[in-house]
Amino acid sequence: MSKVSEYKSTVVNTARQLVEDKILIGLGGNISMLVEGEDLVVITPSGMDYMALTDDDICVVDLDRNLVEGEHRPSVETGMHLEVYKCRPDVNAVVHTHQVFPSIFALISEPIPAVFDEQAANLGDRVELVPYALSGSDELLESIGRAVKNLCNAYILQNHGCLLLGTSIDKAVTNAKLLDKVSQAYYLALNTGKPISCLPDKISNLLFTLMKAEQKKEADRKQGVAS
Repeated sequence: MSKVSEYKSTVVNTARQLVEDKILIGLGGNISMLVEGEDLVVITPSGMDYMALTDDDICVVDLDRNLVEGEHRPSVETGMHLEVYKCRPDVNAVVHTHQVFPSIFALISEPIPAVFDEQAANLGDRVELVPYALSGSDELLESIGRAVKNLCNAYILQNHGCLLLGTSIDKAVTNAKLLDKVSQAYYLALNTGKPISCLPDKISNLLFTLMKAEQKKEADRKQGVAS
């Protein structure tokens, strides 16, 4: 099995896992992986049932969005994934979802502060809101490019859904599940009407700093491989 074929299989298996975990809903969302050592990205096709996907259905594109391999049209959000890889050398996998609880914050246009240790240590010191723009538009890509430079791993897309990043596909999946927990807990806490207890800045900043240090190691490793 070629390297690209292995990545395709991983994307298919991940898609099925996320459907079973109710992270991917219907035909919404998409998954991609950066092929190490090559300027290629494997990504789910547009408008296909995730549970029916086969390896042959997965698309391969280059960083200029040219279709290199595959019989289907790549996700309409392909440009968004590519923008992340161009702006974040530490990222090797991207998961875009329409999860229900994070989508609540996409509708009320509210970011999520750091409320749990595991959140700050994996997602970053906040889950920022990316302003609305039409899917696939240059405006959205510009907003994504600006947003991801804060080095966090989770973002709420206004009136759309959310975006999860990871140094590996397993990390991106973990981050998607963690965002689900954080957004549910934060939403339910808000509905009590009582004050929200956020992490102390000192702790949030420390955990976020440690996370960024690990991500820099990955970016440096990839740069060493490329050299």
